[in-house]
Amino acid sequence: MVKNQIIRIYARYENYILSVLRFILVLIAMLMINSNVGFMSRLRNPAIALIVALLGSFLPLNATILLMGLIIVGHVYELSLECAVVVLFILILMFIIYFRFSPTDSAAIILTPVLFAFKIPYVIPVMLGLLGSPLSCVSVACGVVTYYVLDYLKLNADQLASSSESDIASMLNGFKYVIDGMLKNDTMFLMVIALGLTTLLIYLISRLSIPYCWKIAVGAGSIVELILLLAVGASFDAEISVGLAIFGIILGALVGVIIEFFAFNVDFGRVEYVQFQDDEYYYYVKALPKVTLEAPQNKVKRISTEE
Repeated sequence: MVKNQIIRIYARYENYILSVLRFILVLIAMLMINSNVGFMSRLRNPAIALIVALLGSFLPLNATILLMGLIIVGHVYELSLECAVVVLFILILMFIIYFRFSPTDSAAIILTPVLFAFKIPYVIPVMLGLLGSPLSCVSVACGVVTYYVLDYLKLNADQLASSSESDIASMLNGFKYVIDGMLKNDTMFLMVIALGLTTLLIYLISRLSIPYCWKIAVGAGSIVELILLLAVGASFDAEISVGLAIFGIILGALVGVIIEFFAFNVDFGRVEYVQFQDDEYYYYVKALPKVTLEAPQNKVKRISTEE
């Protein structure tokens, strides 16, 4: 009954609900950008964050992503020219890959760094694995790279600012310093591998024609994700908090159960197999009825009085 009521409310106010959710997501992302790379005071103004969030509430998210990318480059330019050039190149490369392979997963590009900031990035593979496509792993990878680039700039802001010089040799050394610092981030590569492969695995298992495939996908993906984090993390010598990883994976599994209940709730006890044919083919169809709650029927008792 609760599920049906939520679905009815969402269907009635879908546009308003999506606008509010986009506003909240973009606002959190802008606040995260200001806290990590808020080097330019004019762009760090809270009014700018509110304006971008308002624009993001009704503009396509892809346009909002481009706008936030320009804001990031503006902040980094205040830090140093070398950093701005490197970050601009990375963002352009990611945008080319993203728009080529998974342009419909725009929310994942914003949501992944936000979840990283809240220390629960392990939720995103479950969400995209169940609701996305096989290429959603590309969006996850772009989101992971975005977060670690911002984190690197935040942690090394003093060194990057002090290394900015006007002569050519110093600029080339600055480019090398920035690129080496980003490419030698083993934790970033580990998270790209773990979250990307988990997203793909959950998608593949959830599309199998077996009973309870969505629950199996969430469980198997959570286990494989933990194994990847521990095994690959040891070989990469990456900085991974095992306790936070376990907590995030359990939280991701719970989110997967909620998504499965609302989006894929079927009754495996009433599976039907249908066979039919035409002039060229035989068709074998497996039908899984959705779980629905019938509204109770009120019985009216008629009372008549004899004269």
